[in-house]
Formats: sequence, C-alpha cells, structure tokens
Amino acid sequence: MLARCDSSAWEFIMKKIAVYGKGGIGKSTIVSNMAAALSQQGYRVMQIGCDPKADSTIALRHGEPLPTVLETFRQKKNDFSAEEIVRIGYAGVICVEAGGPVPGVGCAGRGIITALEKIEAKGIYEIYQPDFVFYDVLGDVVCGGFSMPMRSGYADEVYIVTSGENMSVYAAANIATAIRNFQGRGYASLGGVILNRRNVKRETEKVSELCDDFQTVIVGTIEFSGLVQEADERKLTLMEAYPDSGMAKSYRMLATKIALTQCS
Repeated sequence: MLARCDSSAWEFIMKKIAVYGKGGIGKSTIVSNMAAALSQQGYRVMQIGCDPKADSTIALRHGEPLPTVLETFRQKKNDFSAEEIVRIGYAGVICVEAGGPVPGVGCAGRGIITALEKIEAKGIYEIYQPDFVFYDVLGDVVCGGFSMPMRSGYADEVYIVTSGENMSVYAAANIATAIRNFQGRGYASLGGVILNRRNVKRETEKVSELCDDFQTVIVGTIEFSGLVQEADERKLTLMEAYPDSGMAKSYRMLATKIALTQCS
C-alpha cells in the first residue's frame, strides 16, 4: 500500500477514514468526490458504503447496480469471492456496499458489523491494497453496529459533515460526543468537521462554535452549488461531470488536506 505525502516522501501505509453526519447532509456526495479526487492524484482509494440503501458509491458507478456484501452473504453464505462484491468505479475508485437486512427483518446496525467482518474475512484490504479507505456511514446514529467503523482496526479518524442548520449541528454534536466518549478504548479520533453549506444565517459561526466545543476545526468548506445536483441527475460525480469547475477545485483541496493530515 503506497501513500504519498509529498513529492519526496513515500510511506507504505493504509489510512481508514469514517465520515458521519445527519442523513441527507451530503456525506456520500462529498466522500465520492474526495475519493475521485484522491484517485486522480495517484492514490488507490476504496469507498465502503455503510447504509442499507447501498447508494454511497452509485455516482462512481454511473448508476450501475452493485451486489452488496449482505445480499451476497444471504445468497451464498461464505461461498463467494472478493471480486463478487467489489466494482471499480470512476477514476479507479474501489467500490463496496455493505447493504442491509431484509426490510422488516433484522437489525441494520448488526448488518454493518456482519458486512465489515465479511469484508475483512475475504481479504478485501489485502487484495486491493488501498492507500485510503472511506467508510460512508448512515446518518447520525452512533451506537451498536453504526459505531463499528470507529472501532480499533477500522477507521483511524472520523470526519463529521454538517451544515449550519440546527438539526445538522445537533446531529454533529451527538456524533462528536460519541467520539469523545469512546476515547481511551482504541477507537478512531475526531479529525475535524466538513462544512457543507446550505446558506443559512450564521452558518460559519454556528459550525465554528461546534468546533470550539469539541476542540476541533473546520477542515474544509463546500459551497452550495447547483452543479452538484446536476451531476447527480446525470449519475456522475461532480469530479467527472464538471472537472474544471470551482466546485471540483474545492473537493480537490479538501481531499488533499485530509490526505496530508493522514500522512503527518
């Protein structure tokens, strides 16, 4: 696993990053565009969707279906290969979707635990040797299986996506509180907050206050733009649909900042 920190220093590492935030705040869009940006910079990147909807990587796959880990496990038990649950998406991003239980049956949190255990058991990390792994985690639930990506052996750092909307900030505070409560157990640390603007009043001030409360920082800001929705309608990441736009530059800057932080 080869991760580059700068043009003169190379390290053999694999860094795992979990991204949390209120449902609908734009986690999957941000993660997919960061994954594409890092891949374009020469890194090998894996994105694992941890949501029963299994749509985290859909823009990277141009809308093509991807057999989920849990769906495949239900059908074949342990008799399946790594290649059956992996697809290579735009810019070479390695795409995996955990999936969820049959609706009305089972527990989504327990499903995440099972899916991540199967990913590890199948040797996915060793086979594909990513420099960076992104876990895109469902909503603002940080208990049971939904905390699995934070645990020792999975993510090294957690990033929280929020806008300045009150419910989004509230969810972000809950997630940050959970991370703080997990300290000392070998869980991932809080890497920072990503501000995904919705252009509400006092947006920067409210998110800055949140960061002050939890001794963290805003690592990047994504401006509100209709280009994101247009790319989504085309079933593309913005990095593919509008590579020369200011928004693409913002995703590149955010991805590079996180990459450099991880290598430091």
